[in-house]
Amino acid sequence: MLQRSISQFADGLGSAFMLSRGRSSADQLIGVARRRTALDEFGETAFLGSLQNFLDACFEEANLGLVGRLATRWDIVRFLSNLLRLRDEELRAPEILDQPITNPVFISGLPRSGTTFLHSLLAEDPANLVPRVWQTIHPYPLKRGPHRDSRAKRVARQLRLFALLAPNFRRMHPIDAASPQECSEITAHVFASLRFDTTYRVPSYRRWLDETGHVEAYRFHRRFLQHLQHQAAGDGRWVLKCPDHVFALAAIRTVYPDARLVLVHRDPLAVLLSVARLTETLRRPFTRSIDKVEIGRQDSDRWLTATELMIAAAQEHHFAEPIFHVHYLDLIQDPVGTVAALYRHFGETLQPAVAARIGRLVEAKPNGGYRAHGSRLEDYGLDAALERERYTRYMAHFGIRPEPEARAAQPAKSAPVLASRRSAEPVE
Repeated sequence: MLQRSISQFADGLGSAFMLSRGRSSADQLIGVARRRTALDEFGETAFLGSLQNFLDACFEEANLGLVGRLATRWDIVRFLSNLLRLRDEELRAPEILDQPITNPVFISGLPRSGTTFLHSLLAEDPANLVPRVWQTIHPYPLKRGPHRDSRAKRVARQLRLFALLAPNFRRMHPIDAASPQECSEITAHVFASLRFDTTYRVPSYRRWLDETGHVEAYRFHRRFLQHLQHQAAGDGRWVLKCPDHVFALAAIRTVYPDARLVLVHRDPLAVLLSVARLTETLRRPFTRSIDKVEIGRQDSDRWLTATELMIAAAQEHHFAEPIFHVHYLDLIQDPVGTVAALYRHFGETLQPAVAARIGRLVEAKPNGGYRAHGSRLEDYGLDAALERERYTRYMAHFGIRPEPEARAAQPAKSAPVLASRRSAEPVE
């Protein structure tokens, strides 16, 4: 109710002051970023076409309210400002682009299937590097020189503000400034990210991105990691996570030939309700209208395609090392054992001190910090029996066990190690 009231008030205010005067152009937003940073050089400008496609889709399809227009403008200017800063740092220190990114681990799978949980467990190992939320929003300190680095505190304030606009978000996706972040936030800098398709209704942009491919986005992704690694002043093993990686496996192999792939599998019926609800929650602050049935259909179709891509990846063996497959129920029943098995699969050893840290994290955050919700598949136009039939091939191929709660089209309950007394949002 508060979220809707804020958005309605902002839209009324915008109409009163005539703040909806048409679309912003790429040139206008680039000019704002250049003035804000006092920098001019982008270097590579392949992102310009992506930016224009995204802007066109937002203007023509997303039905943005005032909050949506202001937030989108802020987001784009931030991305452009970061691009300018990245290039400026490269001109000052060309060795940044010599940073080696070796054997990065990519975690993917259906959303809401435990990928975030696994990512957070692996982040407990000091030998692993993960992009943090505050780093992906502000990859460099806002001011040069001997100033206190305020990026994490600034991002924490921004997350609190977003919580006012989307009060259900934190219970569905517990996150703070220091949390490991998804890679879609990195590729969004060059406006070639499925993050936008989740936050906005932009079907033409999604079609364009599917047709264009992801190689250039992942080349930027590697460059972004080189900047973070250079600032860390040391080598490490990057552990990276995003369900959307499934749609870019060929690009990942092209840019990272030594990449290691981890796929997490879960009963789709336990996933689809949660993912549709999250899409609705992310879009609602920004748009004037929500079609829940359309969201349900789009999410089901998208992730059905993803399951076929995972099956193909498992059959083709195109990665340098065999894919490591994780089952959600195994992960939540034995988090430490699952991580240890992952390390063994890639020829590594999970150190006892790291295993202890992982155990303490699991104890501190039952259900991964997720809380209950009360939605139904039917709210999003989805029929449990039909969805079960559509995903039969995926479940059979990977031997995925149906979850009793999913059969009843109810929110899934966690296994004993992560159990709570209430029916909780699936551990993501």
